[in-house]
Order: sequence, then structure tokens, then C-alpha cells
Amino acid sequence: MTRSPYWQEIPTRLRLEQFEQFVWPHLSLGRRGPPPTLALHKIFNYILQALYMGCQWKMLPIDRNAEGHPEIHYTRIYRTFRRWQADGCIDAIFSGSVQQLHQDQLLDLSVIHGDGTTTAAKKGGDNLGYSGHKHLKGDKVVALCDRNCNVIAPFISAPGNRN
Repeated sequence: MTRSPYWQEIPTRLRLEQFEQFVWPHLSLGRRGPPPTLALHKIFNYILQALYMGCQWKMLPIDRNAEGHPEIHYTRIYRTFRRWQADGCIDAIFSGSVQQLHQDQLLDLSVIHGDGTTTAAKKGGDNLGYSGHKHLKGDKVVALCDRNCNVIAPFISAPGNRN
């Protein structure tokens, strides 16, 4: 089986060098309590894997230590993800990756296409509407991509019941 081109792969695991170059500068560290027992590089890879798989956090396959126990509890991974999300780290990582693509001249903006979908909302929020066609309450999200399928800008365009 032939390997797909680099631009079609979704990263689910970063090497330590990639993490230190692209992710580490944008992360916020906890202000209180002891430092994490597991490296932030490994925690970030668990987050990437959970986002890629789309599974529940408790179903995330976590490596075992020498005693056979999970090396970290899934709630610690989730809390770290939520803290980074609230601090704007995830947005900064995304912006930094688009900036790096631009600096490396890998963005081809001769063709830009938008791929839209309606996403479900589990709880309340802004800009929500009930979509009778999909039988859910949510909002419309559009991801603008370049010719090489690099996501340039995702944004919420309208409530789920509006065009």
C-alpha cells in the first residue's frame, strides 16, 4: 500500500523536536501545585490522539507503567486540555502553524475553498439554532483551506438553522 502525501496526514503524534519547536512556546504552565509527573510532550500527544479518534476521554488508550497501572489518569489529560484551551494556547498553536506554513512558502492561496458543517452543541452557548433537517441544536462551522488542504481559518458562520 502506498503512503499518502504529507498534506493528507493528520498528525496524531509529535516528536519531541517538533513539540519543542511548534507547541512548547505557546503553552501556559500551571501556576499552583506540583509539576506534572508526565512530560507535557506526552500529554499533548494524548490530546492529539483523543481529538483524532473522537472517543470519550475515559476510552483513551493510555500506556501502562511498570506496575501495570495507567501512567496518567484521563481526567488529568482532559483538565490540561481545558486549561490550554481557556488560556488561548490551542489557538496560538494553530496560528503559529499557519504562520510557519506561510514562512516556509507551503501555502498555496491561488485556490481557497470553504468546507462547512453543522456541529452539535451539547449545552448552551452563543449563536445556536435548531436544525430541523439534522434534528440537533448547534452552529455552522466553515473551515477555509488552501489548495494543499491546509486549514487556514476555521470560524463559526451562523446558527444551525440559518444559511
